[in-house]
Amino acid sequence: MNLENTQVQMRKGILEFCILKIISKGEVYATDVLDELKSARMMVVEGTLYPLLTRLRKAELVDYKWVESTSGPPRKYYTLTKKGTGFLTQLTNTWEELITSTNQILEFIDGKKKESEPIKEVEKEAESAKPRRKTTRSTKKDQKPVKKGTGDKEVGKSKDKE
Repeated sequence: MNLENTQVQMRKGILEFCILKIISKGEVYATDVLDELKSARMMVVEGTLYPLLTRLRKAELVDYKWVESTSGPPRKYYTLTKKGTGFLTQLTNTWEELITSTNQILEFIDGKKKESEPIKEVEKEAESAKPRRKTTRSTKKDQKPVKKGTGDKEVGKSKDKE
């Protein structure tokens, strides 16, 4: 499973909610929405935002008005509609429920980890108390350790294995 893909999907899942929340501040230009999302590390590009704004407008959740600009073409400024305000309220309630549920699960898991830490410490102590096997050149049970100073010859092999 790809972590980055999962993170992107999580962000996409709450993107509409975040956009509606940003627009709820009042008349908002699309670039302002992009800036807010980027500053919140939502990693959104214009190619994602504009189709989403169009979809929200077609769903009658947002509306826009054209405002003449002194430094270029007219700009679209978005606002929430009455339907959009109600929709945002419902999404906010859902979001708060999700936060509560997720935190409950995280606290439960973290609580279990805290309870199991002493068990892990006991397991570590038991592991360190186990007798260590002496290291030999061979893993055969009937061979004795190599004596130093005898070169590569192994001393003490049983005669029936030679």
